[in-house]
Amino acid sequence: MTLVVITTIIPVVTSRYRPSRPPASLESRVFVALLQAADTLSQDAEQLVKAAGLTGAQYNVLRILRGAEPAGLPCSGIGDRMISHDPDITRLLDRMEKRGLITRERQTDDRRVVKTRITPQGLSLLKTLDQPMHDLHKRQFRHMRNSRLKTLGTLLEEVRDGKKG
Repeated sequence: MTLVVITTIIPVVTSRYRPSRPPASLESRVFVALLQAADTLSQDAEQLVKAAGLTGAQYNVLRILRGAEPAGLPCSGIGDRMISHDPDITRLLDRMEKRGLITRERQTDDRRVVKTRITPQGLSLLKTLDQPMHDLHKRQFRHMRNSRLKTLGTLLEEVRDGKKG
């Protein structure tokens, strides 16, 4: 008789103290999957640029400035084009200027504007990373057919652009 009472009480007690989680929404699962995928992909890229003495943010700045040649960009223009928002872009640029990767020059026509340009040293460093980065991306997506990659790219652009609208 004692056994019967114990077995009927235990399920009630354990279920009462075990918090139940609502099932994650499709949007939540997709959000987490995107973050995990981005983290996995970016860790490989971070290791590659780290071997060249750069951070991911510094690599991104060099790519942005190479694309802005020969005019260069003001600090705000660089910040707008960054993949990940960096609240202290000025300090990031200070470190890069000390290493000789970029130059900054106050404009004569508008003294408030400081143009940032990539140096030959920065271009050279970036060039050494172009092929290894291309090869890394090829390896990262080698398991996907081109048609699926195009679809993924389109969908991710839609997610990105949907936030802006």
